Formats: sequence, structure tokens, C-alpha cells
Amino acid sequence: MVGGLVLSQAQSHQVATPRTAAPATVPAQALEKRLREQAAPCGTAAAAVSARSVDDVRTAHARHIKLGLDRSPRHARPLLAACALSGWPGGMELAASIFESLDEPEAFDYNTLMRGHVSGGRGDRDPSAALRLYADMLEAGVEPDNYTFPFVLKACAQLAALQEGRQLQAHIVKLGFQHDEHVQNSLISLYGKCGEPAMARLAFDRTEAEDRTPASWSALLAAYTRAGLWGDCLESFGAMVREGWRPDESSMVSALSACAHLGAYDVGRSIHCALLRNATRLNTIMETSLVDMYAKCGCIEKAAAVFDAMDGKSAWAYSAMVSGLALHGDGRKALQVFDAMVREGQAPDAAVYVGVLNACSRAGLLEDGLRCFDRMRLEHKVAPNAQHYGCMVDLMARAGRLGDARALIGSMPTGPTDTAWRSLLNACRIHADLGLAERALQELRRLGAANAGDYVIVADMHARAKNWDAAAALRTEAADGGLAPSPGFSAVEVRGEVHRFVSQDMSHPRRRDIYEMLHQMEWQLRFDGYEPDTSEVALAVGEEEKRRVAAAHSQKLAMAFGLLSTPEGTPVRVVTNLRMSKECHAYSALISEIFGREIVVRDRSRFHRFRRGACTCRDHW
Repeated sequence: MVGGLVLSQAQSHQVATPRTAAPATVPAQALEKRLREQAAPCGTAAAAVSARSVDDVRTAHARHIKLGLDRSPRHARPLLAACALSGWPGGMELAASIFESLDEPEAFDYNTLMRGHVSGGRGDRDPSAALRLYADMLEAGVEPDNYTFPFVLKACAQLAALQEGRQLQAHIVKLGFQHDEHVQNSLISLYGKCGEPAMARLAFDRTEAEDRTPASWSALLAAYTRAGLWGDCLESFGAMVREGWRPDESSMVSALSACAHLGAYDVGRSIHCALLRNATRLNTIMETSLVDMYAKCGCIEKAAAVFDAMDGKSAWAYSAMVSGLALHGDGRKALQVFDAMVREGQAPDAAVYVGVLNACSRAGLLEDGLRCFDRMRLEHKVAPNAQHYGCMVDLMARAGRLGDARALIGSMPTGPTDTAWRSLLNACRIHADLGLAERALQELRRLGAANAGDYVIVADMHARAKNWDAAAALRTEAADGGLAPSPGFSAVEVRGEVHRFVSQDMSHPRRRDIYEMLHQMEWQLRFDGYEPDTSEVALAVGEEEKRRVAAAHSQKLAMAFGLLSTPEGTPVRVVTNLRMSKECHAYSALISEIFGREIVVRDRSRFHRFRRGACTCRDHW
């Protein structure tokens, strides 16, 4: 039920029987154009076309009332459209008043008012009113047309009203509008915004190939992006291109977002090349998406080049660049970009300050972080939220000030959050403070926010302290509570395809070549005096078994495949959902030196770039 409304069974039966033929599709701007054209001036209503404010429309409406024309849809229509589509303050109230005075409003008049309810600014929108208007339309016996459904489906999408959306789909089929491109695109968008990507895909697949448009693909890609199905998004983007469609801006933004999350650098670079070939100038949204993609794919230099070439940098562009530098641990450069933003008159918002504080935390810039936190509150009047406090807890705890971090959690105006306690827990692992780690886990349990990873951290700390019973008890507690840890994996992109590996993986078609390469890598490392560090292998097994487990770590398998499959001299780019271990860090540094290759690894919190035996994190992670 939305706004007290669920379309009744009786109203559903009032919908007419199917048409014998589907309506012809309409051009991309048809909805806007038809509303404007059919509201063409007639008589005294011509004043509505030149009206510049609600007062002008009120004056024209007063003339209508004097002439007795205010109840005629044909005469009142220009005034109704002017109010509903103008975005003027108070326009929708006047539009509703004009609509209520009509004797027999037609589908066009209902459509105009519905569009006004769903298309205004965020403060002026009233999608519930649009749904009520649709119910009134059925009650009055006015038959919806193919222009009605995009507006009412948009209302459902804004309300995340899945139930009402499915009822509307039944109406669409009953009226024979299931082949209308705008109606189908609105359905795909509705399901995507309601968090139902499978249903969005089903609506897309039910659209005949000849009825699909770039907007259809764009709605599908947006549905996958919203659900975090990055692989499906890129796969569908590839299918769109293979079928000969030229992706629009929205499709490319979705694809770039997927590339950023998957670390698919080659695909992202190909999209950038296509943009440069087909567009004389990129807009701010596309440029910001490119900055974000390059930064998250490990190429911060290209992100900086795109950013520096931007003419008008928006707050979003600055936020993307600052966050990208934070991800790479370059706190000093992030602070320089932030200072440039302030000098250019841009007002930093909460999102930018999250990036700035993260940058300070990952670079170990304690004093700079404390100064930025004060500047945010006192100079720019940005009220700290839970994310900002989480960043400050992380900053202090990583710097070894665990007591101060604990005190800050206790003083948070919003009350302690799971983000803050989890930041403290991660720092406890770095500084080997088992007592405080157990306290943090206890607080996460109390908040009902403890996940499998939290239990694993404390269990591993007990295991390293040889407290095997305590470690086993924590793992059992997590399992009994249904908390299963996400499988660890590492992925590497080769010629536009992402290859994923897990520890001890034997599923890859080139597994023999991979393990042979792994053997050669370890042999060369040992020749140079390398000894694996098994201190973080939290298993109650012998040293030899620990070495075997460490040797076939997913990150090492991905690295071996990357070295095998990419040209000499090119970087190997690995993405993992695990935190970088001390063993993998030392191993990657040595591989970069011996093989003369740059190794770029994005772990679950930041980038590590290994060149000639050194990492950009300077061993601070």
C-alpha cells in the first residue's frame, strides 16, 4: 500500500480489453512534445504560453472563469500544462485546482497532472498523488493510453512500490501496450529501482528485439549497477555493442562504474577511446566517471590527467579525485587537491570530507586528519556523520592511539556505530591488542552488526596466540549464527576478460601452466633468499602444510596467470576481496623486482603498487 492506495480488483476490471494491434512506438521526446503540442493556445488561453510565473497563469485563469471557459478541457489545457510542467513554486497546487474544475477531463489531462507529480524537483514531487490520480482515472471510466504508463510507472519507481508496479504491468498487457518502447523501458527501470534486477531482465527479454532502443539497454544496465551485479552489467554492455547499438551516456556511465568495481582497466580504457572518437567534448558527468574508473583500476596518473584537463570541475569531480588518491594512499596529494577545491570557491560537502579523512588515515597523517576534522566542523559548518567519525577512529587507531579512538567512539553524538567499532577492531589486529579486539567484537554483537569477518579477525588473533580452543569456539559461534564468511578470491584482467581464482584453485583451463609458473616464481625467490612468512596462516597444522597453503594463495595464482598472459613490461593488475597479508606483500614486492614488472593490487581497502621491490604504501596498511 502506497499513500493509502492499492489498486482494487474492481479498478483492474475497469481496464478495457486488449487492442487488436499494438500502438506504434513514439520518438524519444514524444511524451514532452505531445503534452506541449496538445496544450496549444486557443482563445484567451494563449497567455499561458508566454506566462513566466504562477501569477500570470492565475490572471489567464481568471479570464477563463469570467468567460465560462474554465471547465472546458480544451480551453483549460494550456493553463494546466503551463503549471504542471513549469516547475514554478506553487505551480502544482494551481494545476490541481484547474484540473478539479474540469467537467470531463480526458486521458491527456490526467497524464499532464501525473507528469507534474513525478517530474518536479525533489521537494515538489508527490508520486503518491500520481498513483491516486491513476486510480481516480479508472474510477471515472477514462481509459489510460500509452502516455499514461511511463508517468505512473515512474511514480512506482520513486516510491519503490513493487506491488503496485506489478498490478500496472497487468493493466499494460490487458490494454495491449506491452510492445510500446517507452512503456517497456519504464517497466525495466521500475524493477531496477525496486532492487529486482532479475525481473528487469525478464521485462527486457520480453521486449521484441525490433522494439528495443538504447534507452532499453540503459535501463537494464542501470538495474544491474544498482544491484551491484557488475559482471552482468559489463556482459550486457558487451552484448549491446555486439548487436550494433551505439551506447548512450547513461549506458557508458553504468559500464564505467562496473569497470571501476571489477578493476577491468582494459574495458574501461576501450570505452574512453570510443568516447574520444565519437564526441568532440565530454561533459562533466562522463569525465568524473572516467576519473573514478581510472583511479579504481589502479591508474591514478590517468585519473589525474583526465581531472586536470577538465574545464569546469564540479564538487563530484573533486570528490572522485580525492577519494581516488585516498585509495592509493597518497594523502599529501589528496590534501593538495582539496585545498585547490577550496581556493576555487567550491564548498566542500560531507562526501568530500570522507575522502579527505580517509586519505589522511591511509597515509598515516594523524595531525593533518585532526586539523581537517576541526576545519570541517568549524570553518565549513559540515556536521560530522557516522562515516566521518569512523574515519577518525580509523585514523587514530592506525596511528596506535587505540585509547583515544575508543574514547572517541564513546563520545559520538549519534552513539557508537558498527563502522566505528569495526575500524577499531581492524586496528587491534594491526597492533595485536587482543583484549580490545574482543571488546570491539562484543560491542558489534550487542549492536546486532557482527559479521563473519569480525569473528574471523578475533579468531585469527587467538590462533596466532596459540589459543586454539578460543579460536575454534569463535568460529563455531559464527557458524551456529549462520554467519558464513565470503570466499576469498583474487582476479586479474587479461585481454578484456576477468579471471577469478580462489586459494588452491584447480578449476582454470590453464591450471598446469599456472602452477608451473608459480613453481618457477617461488624457485627464483628462494634463490634470492626468500622464506615464506606463515605467521598469518591461522591453522593448527605443521609448518610444511602452512607453507603449502601460503604457496597457492589466490593472489599468487592471479599474479602467476597475469605474468603468463600479458606482454612483458606491462603492469599486472590484481583485484582481491581480502586484506593484503604480510606474506603476499613481501612476495609481490620481490616479484616486481625479479621480473621487472609493475604489480598493482587492489585489496579490500586500498591499492598497493609494487615497482622495483618497493610498494607505494611504504608498509603502512
